[in-house]
Amino acid sequence: MERTCPECGEQIRGRSDKKFCSDGCRNAYNNSLNRDSKNLVRTVNNRLRKNYRILTSQNPQEKTKVAKATLLKQGFQFDYFTGTYTTKSGNTYFYLYDQGYLPLENDFYLLVKRALE
Repeated sequence: MERTCPECGEQIRGRSDKKFCSDGCRNAYNNSLNRDSKNLVRTVNNRLRKNYRILTSQNPQEKTKVAKATLLKQGFQFDYFTGTYTTKSGNTYFYLYDQGYLPLENDFYLLVKRALE
């Protein structure tokens, strides 16, 4: 029984359980299977990374107050965060890893840094 490579169609030689003719074909085949989901993951991770850099640059003292316009001017997107924390009083902090922000009145945000355990 002659086996062919699912990526390039060439004949496979070697072990009976070998599925691809080379490592290059194996990598190309698996990369093409995951291409769509990887682009989405890459885009979201890049957005999270940019938001994180903005928060760390605006919050050098671990707690500060900043205008929403300042964050928006730097390209911050409020739809991307890694978690939330709701206090007993009902305030909801939005976090990007250890950097968080709390919406305040008059389009201001309180930026905080959570101590990692």
